Amino acid sequence: MKKSDSILYAVTGRRGPDFYDAIKSCLEGGATMLQLREKELKGDAFLEEVLRVKVICRKHSVSFIINDNVGMALGADGVHLGQDDLDVATAREILGPGKIIGASVHTVEEAVRAEREGADYLGAGAVFSTGSKEGAVPMSMDTLKAICGAVKIPVVAIGGITLDNAIELKGTGIAGIAVINAIFGAKDVKAAAAGLRCAAETIIK
Repeated sequence: MKKSDSILYAVTGRRGPDFYDAIKSCLEGGATMLQLREKELKGDAFLEEVLRVKVICRKHSVSFIINDNVGMALGADGVHLGQDDLDVATAREILGPGKIIGASVHTVEEAVRAEREGADYLGAGAVFSTGSKEGAVPMSMDTLKAICGAVKIPVVAIGGITLDNAIELKGTGIAGIAVINAIFGAKDVKAAAAGLRCAAETIIK
């Protein structure tokens, strides 16, 4: 992956009849990477969703990442792993060198280990209070800066990021921001993505 891929990392949310239209609007608004975060679907239903989202991402030349599920990631561009999921090293053995692997980290030690095991990028957070991750404790800006300084791969800040608070991340060294609710919870998904893309570009300069 290119570092620029991580500028605005959209993570899916808000299921409904307009789910696929929302993804399309998100990418049209300027998301540079998309993660399919699916906690309910299994088997064929999940595979069908993966294939449909993959087509949308291909049309917009955006990397497509699956949350948690290494098996499903074989049909996408890669996988994002949490600390309680399969370790990065094992995922790399399964997926090979051609797939993107991201890892959620909360400390410098976790970040260094993930990079050493073969992660291509890191998701660090939660940087603000968020309802998307139960029990998430906001990370200090000092910890975020330390993580960015400890690794060479891109670090994407995640957790409670909105158009109003994104500017607080400026100067931390992040390569981009990951957003769920501020995009997929918006009435106008395309406009929300466009605004956050502009904010992200300002932050990483």
